[in-house]
Amino acid sequence: MDTLTEVLDNIRASGALIGQNLLTAPWTVNVEAGSTITVTAMLRGDGWLLREGAEPIHLETRDLAVHTGRGSIRLASDPDGSGGATCVVTLDGVRGETGCFLDEERLGLGGEDCASTLRAEHALLAGSFSTSGRIADRLLSALPPVLVVARGQQRSHALDLLESELVHREPGQQAVLDRLLDIVLIGALRDWFALPETSVPAWYGAAADPVVGPALSALHAEPSREWTVESLARRSRVSRATFARRFAEVMGEPPISYLAGWRLCLAADLLQDGDDTLGAIARQVGYANAYAFSAAFTREYDVRPSRYRSRSRGGTA
Repeated sequence: MDTLTEVLDNIRASGALIGQNLLTAPWTVNVEAGSTITVTAMLRGDGWLLREGAEPIHLETRDLAVHTGRGSIRLASDPDGSGGATCVVTLDGVRGETGCFLDEERLGLGGEDCASTLRAEHALLAGSFSTSGRIADRLLSALPPVLVVARGQQRSHALDLLESELVHREPGQQAVLDRLLDIVLIGALRDWFALPETSVPAWYGAAADPVVGPALSALHAEPSREWTVESLARRSRVSRATFARRFAEVMGEPPISYLAGWRLCLAADLLQDGDDTLGAIARQVGYANAYAFSAAFTREYDVRPSRYRSRSRGGTA
């Protein structure tokens, strides 16, 4: 399994908030800051993506924008973003002009009547889903607050399928929308990483490296195994010295240091999402016992594992 797949497995959409909003100018949609990823596209007309301290970004028809949740953004019909918010996207749902949360019909999931369709100058598709955990953080921290993939740079057709699915209401629609939103996000990220001007994170480019790639796959497949530099070098079919030097060049840290950090990322997410004991989690991520695991975890995150579990489930980790 490559690193991008492993990271994305931890931020998959489930019960995602997805809507196609038909809008008449002037309009604005505020997206609050928080632990969400929001994918937007102008299906009809154009718009502007506004962020405090940054130049407005013009979104042409079918350009894809991905907002990673760091800071709030405003989507608007005009570059100055004047006027009150048509709606506000929050962690809990979408609020309308009155401050009340909108139901599926008003979000667009139930379709629009002919009159509103004819009046609307713009159609904005937006999909938001919450993310949490240390592994997800590895992706989000490597991305800018907002990234845009122009229509001509997109290789996936998932956006077309997502738009088509929104038009109909059939059994299992939410499950289909969740999976299509996953594909739209994955396609947007792959296309963005492929742009010549993009500075890709080390872990993304390393998957294709003939020396580092096989070792990373082995580490992620079996994090609990007693890996050494020598055993990893054998996986990559190079000498120990060559492997250690190449891994540090590509990843920016020695292989055993990377392994230790990855194990603790996995452990943090197991603490947050599961009910296994500290001893069971310790064994899953390669520690001999709960004491050794707790000591390493506390050094890394400055909080004991049990305290981290209670805080993360309370939304404060």
